[in-house]
Amino acid sequence: MSKDIYIHRLEPGEPGRPLVFAFHGTGGGEDQLLAMAWDLVPGGTIVSPRGDVSEHGAARFFRRTGEGVYDMDDLARATAKMIGFVEAHAADTGSGQVLGIGYSNGANILATTMFARPDLFDAVVLMHPLIPFQPRIEGSLKGKRILITAGRHDPICPPNLTARLESWLIAAEADVTLDWHSGGHEVRPGELSAAKAFLAGSTPTQAQGEQA
Repeated sequence: MSKDIYIHRLEPGEPGRPLVFAFHGTGGGEDQLLAMAWDLVPGGTIVSPRGDVSEHGAARFFRRTGEGVYDMDDLARATAKMIGFVEAHAADTGSGQVLGIGYSNGANILATTMFARPDLFDAVVLMHPLIPFQPRIEGSLKGKRILITAGRHDPICPPNLTARLESWLIAAEADVTLDWHSGGHEVRPGELSAAKAFLAGSTPTQAQGEQA
């Protein structure tokens, strides 16, 4: 598929640094997570697509029929489309590492893309994901590094569903870390620190990149 099937931002990084995909939440856009991605993975090449679905003017990556009720046919469409988008950019950059960062609706499309193609990402950060169905994993997540961040009082992504997602991923033998904060659906500084530390463990040093 084409690299341009989504409206997106592409910010080139430094040689040898990872390729980072950043997926916004409902009502965001291609700029929403750019600064966050730059901070979390310094020197990385950032690709940030805009969701192609409008919900009363708010951009999303797939349709839903209610809060937490997904249009599963459209989710399948969106997942297949996102796989093609990620593949095209990964092939073009030739980066040795591909990382994913998603918030809310962006975390959901990142998760379903990972379920369908576990080989696409080396590590992912799912911020406040809501997966209200048991995922069908096409391949192996064994050893895949996944960070989930969540709020213990999140009204949109209930903590019991976050814990259930963690248990499903553990059962799939993924290397899962779950980081909680005491708030709701907002992203807090502590989870950004957790994400930065997590991704630092997933990315090569600049010296390693220069030697490769």
